[in-house]
Amino acid sequence: MNEKNYPIDATLSDVVNKKCPILCAMDVIGSKWKLPLVWYLHEKENTRFNELKRRIPGITHFMLTKSLRELESDGLVVRREIISEPPKVVEYSLTDFGRELIPALNELYAWGQKILQK
Repeated sequence: MNEKNYPIDATLSDVVNKKCPILCAMDVIGSKWKLPLVWYLHEKENTRFNELKRRIPGITHFMLTKSLRELESDGLVVRREIISEPPKVVEYSLTDFGRELIPALNELYAWGQKILQK
């Protein structure tokens, strides 16, 4: 594994206001539903709202909508309405910025496997 060492700023006294890059990243992806959403969105080029709802057991309509809107606002997800007769069809996909997260998720997955094997 190609390991990078990032400097830890020991003088960083204001991590609460998101001056720490890790905390800033966790603010964007740290909710219960966002990582599963990003993971499922990376599997296909476009995914419909109801397909995401079916793939993530326990997520409510409200939380799916809220999480997707937040991911869209943060630039990780793009929402597309397909013009057609009702009912309206909405698809979601990862942006290039969102796809940059996938290697980190793969590493987190491997780390989580080690924890589960203990």
